[in-house]
Amino acid sequence: MSAELLAFVEGSPRAVAAHDRAAWVGLFAGDARVEDPVGARPHVGAAAIGRFYDTFIGPNDIAFRVERDVVCGTTVYRDLDVETTMSTGVRLRVPMHLRYDLESVGDSWKIRALHAHWELPVMVGQLLAAGARGLVAALRLGPQLLGNQGIGGALGFCRGFVRVGAGGKRLATEMMQAAGRGDAAVVRTALASSAVVEWPAGAPLGVAEFVRRARGLTVGKTLAAGRFVTLSVQTPGGRGIAEVQVAPGGRRISAVRVFLA
Repeated sequence: MSAELLAFVEGSPRAVAAHDRAAWVGLFAGDARVEDPVGARPHVGAAAIGRFYDTFIGPNDIAFRVERDVVCGTTVYRDLDVETTMSTGVRLRVPMHLRYDLESVGDSWKIRALHAHWELPVMVGQLLAAGARGLVAALRLGPQLLGNQGIGGALGFCRGFVRVGAGGKRLATEMMQAAGRGDAAVVRTALASSAVVEWPAGAPLGVAEFVRRARGLTVGKTLAAGRFVTLSVQTPGGRGIAEVQVAPGGRRISAVRVFLA
């Protein structure tokens, strides 16, 4: 089934490259949810997802530079960079973990939820570093955002700046590294008392078993979006993506889900 799910998900970058709005929106279930970036206000339903396309996809040339794909159940997690060339010629390359939650509808697949984990400040920093062309691109984006999303949608997008940030990334990274070296005490200290731990995602387990499975794990790319930190990981069972949810207050972890192929 993995090949089937990957083939379906590839329809997204294909439709984006072709600027085929109908094909892209048609990949989603009628009540689907898009969080892009995670932490921003979600776009729910076909009409809202269409407006999302009109704002952020249609005006730009976008390429997906995929490093690896992880299929876990009916979730496809892509570890990639997204390269966006804006109307002024400014090219942005944003590291991303892109999660597609899929569901079977009739004899086909649909995207039930799309969670794009990327760091909005990184994108803004690249725009500012591009000088005049970046400034012009930002000035053009403003009216597009207001025109398609309204004031509420524009403010909702700006919620993407609210993240657990460096502190959350450090907490998540240190916890996963501790698990990798077998230090259950550090892992327990990092977890909230009611924390959910799943390995693979959807299969709960205790801390001792989590640490046993994680022995030898190493951490690569790390991103903070909303209350989540996502980490590219190499585990004894293969490469994957760990999704860590930081509890309010930023000092404990409320959930850990490891997605492995």
